[in-house]
Amino acid sequence: MKKFLIKGESVLNVPNLISLYRLLIFPVILYFALTGREQWYVILLCISLISDVLDGNIARIFKLQTNFGAALDNLADIFTYAMALLGLFLFKWSEIEPHAWILYLFLSVFLLSYLVSFYRFGKIPGLHLYSAVSAGYVQSVFFFVLFVFGFYPWMYYLAVGWGAIAYVEKIFILFKLDDIKIGVKGLYWLMKKDRERLNRY
Repeated sequence: MKKFLIKGESVLNVPNLISLYRLLIFPVILYFALTGREQWYVILLCISLISDVLDGNIARIFKLQTNFGAALDNLADIFTYAMALLGLFLFKWSEIEPHAWILYLFLSVFLLSYLVSFYRFGKIPGLHLYSAVSAGYVQSVFFFVLFVFGFYPWMYYLAVGWGAIAYVEKIFILFKLDDIKIGVKGLYWLMKKDRERLNRY
């Protein structure tokens, strides 16, 4: 594949093209949601959720991770999950409403993580922590099950609660880092690296 460089990184690769697909399909999913075409909305949303799992794993397995790709994937995540949340409100709110408090908590922590990132670094927080990646997997399964099979409260609380914890961890890490970088596994590994650095001195 021909190389296309941005800030010294080769960004024309399969995981980035998958992330780009999720960005481009966003207005189509939005159209089907707003026009009440739930079946097509669900099909395209599920494809986007599956592609969300694929792009990050392909990047890690084949060592194609770049700062540009991390930011692109993060931006695509925002649009994908915005569409998933829109579907909750448009098609499934009667089931979700009695349990909405934890969803509002998750959204507050999610937005706060982006405010902290922009306040400290002026850019999207493309860290891809283990907790956030695993929460994304759980949330993808939840959305798929919700729209295809129905609402299971235990799965909802697991998906949303895990997501809230992941973004709380992200906020702590954003305050500890000097700059946003790929390969930050989580707060435990960051603190372990700090201890190792101190022990060397």
